[in-house]
Amino acid sequence: MLLEELKDKKILILGLGREGLDTFFCLRKLFPKKILGIADSNEKVKEKIKKKEKVRWHLGKNYLKALKKYDLIIKSPGIPIHLPEIERAYREKRITSQTELFFKNCPAKIIGITGTKGKGTTSFLLEKILRKGGYKPFLIGNIERPALGYLLKTYKLALSDPKVLYIYEVSSHQLYKLKRSPQIAIFLNLYPAHLDFFKSFKEYILAKTNICRYQKSSDILIYNDKDPLIKKIIKKSPAKKIPISSALPYSKKIPQSPTIVHPTILKAVFLTAKLLNVPQKIIFETIKKFKGLPHRLEFVGEFKKIKFYNDSLATIPQSTIFAIKALAKNLQTIFLGGSENYTEVEELAEKILKSQIKNIIFFPDTGEKIYQKIIETAERRSNFKKRIKKIKFFFVDNMKDAVKIAYQNTEKGKACLLSPAYPSFSLFRDYKERGKLFKKYVKLYAKKKKIS
Repeated sequence: MLLEELKDKKILILGLGREGLDTFFCLRKLFPKKILGIADSNEKVKEKIKKKEKVRWHLGKNYLKALKKYDLIIKSPGIPIHLPEIERAYREKRITSQTELFFKNCPAKIIGITGTKGKGTTSFLLEKILRKGGYKPFLIGNIERPALGYLLKTYKLALSDPKVLYIYEVSSHQLYKLKRSPQIAIFLNLYPAHLDFFKSFKEYILAKTNICRYQKSSDILIYNDKDPLIKKIIKKSPAKKIPISSALPYSKKIPQSPTIVHPTILKAVFLTAKLLNVPQKIIFETIKKFKGLPHRLEFVGEFKKIKFYNDSLATIPQSTIFAIKALAKNLQTIFLGGSENYTEVEELAEKILKSQIKNIIFFPDTGEKIYQKIIETAERRSNFKKRIKKIKFFFVDNMKDAVKIAYQNTEKGKACLLSPAYPSFSLFRDYKERGKLFKKYVKLYAKKKKIS
């Protein structure tokens, strides 16, 4: 739907978080006199908007009753999809999203990036390379830069300048029910995730498929051909398909950044930049200087001769497995556990038993689940029976105690890693708070002469 077609619609913004608020201000700019509906379960969101604004509020526990009163509902990604009122609105084709509106109205090329993990790092690194390569890229989407605001600010520039393009980090929530795909799609990986939001892994896969389902034959799809699920999905796209393994002739030359970055990301970024004719020298120089993003295998520092790494965004077991591999023999202490998202941990348990980890610090709610799986795996495999006796297990309910235990039990010259394998919501507001508290207490205890 074109933005100008919204003029005569009775519109409800469903969810007034970061994206919902951006949608409100964009619509207000386009239609200054229009009354806009806002629905949210949190009554405090009313404080985000001036009292003089022309708003019809629907707040509190019955906020979804308002849906039937509107022609068009612009839903924020965090609002659950399987509530009866929302499912009905989807069936009646009255729900859209900021992502859908952006894709429909954007006059420039969109590079859409998705995957269960790595899309944020891919987006940021690609943006830096393209900017140095002479493009004017705008980084938007799931990386906390809502899309519509950027579209309104840059629309005229995008129309007139062929160097303008948009790098859109697209989550499964944003891809759900999306009926458009980007001109260049990057599909990194696919693992079970967000199973507290989707009914099943199959439904999650279907949402992710929209990154390439509606592409045209003139579009490009860069995909991870080592992922069997992605190899099946890409058959639905008519786009020109470029496997990430096609970077192999160059992969030995691609440098590693100061922060550990997954090889799949480096290859995907390299292929995309080469496709857009960025000189190889610029690509490699930018990678060499790329310091990574916070909470993604972030090196916090060396304190009391122990190296600390913050990998708080490791919210699935596969991310933690990669981190364990990356730190290898140096890793002695690891923090695991968080809020339940119904993913399996058998592979993680086996990786831990094969590693040289000596201390495991568990957080609720899933710490006990991981612990039991490690014990079961060790009991089932005779070669792990001696190994399990060398591991110390600790259970904590706060970050301060966790870091204290890490200092007390990690040997000098070794590494300590926060890589929980689960989301943060059992104890922390989000992965950022979890990571920030980890760094705070690591540095706090570093100043103490004796930790007891």
